[in-house]
Amino acid sequence: MKVKEQLDQLRDMNAEELKDQADALKESLFRLKFRKALGVGDTVSDIRREKKTLARVYTLLGEGKGKKA
Repeated sequence: MKVKEQLDQLRDMNAEELKDQADALKESLFRLKFRKALGVGDTVSDIRREKKTLARVYTLLGEGKGKKA
């Protein structure tokens, strides 16, 4: 998914959906870091992508861009 499409999709979410998305991203990031520590596969690019997406979600939450539920 391209960054522009991802941003549009995130901006359409309300605050509760953004919080749920952040929780899912944190869980995914934890699993990727665990896989990296075990040496299973090449996960560095996946970790970088997840961290950037999580930062975008937090930015939208901080700006109040998430529509009120």
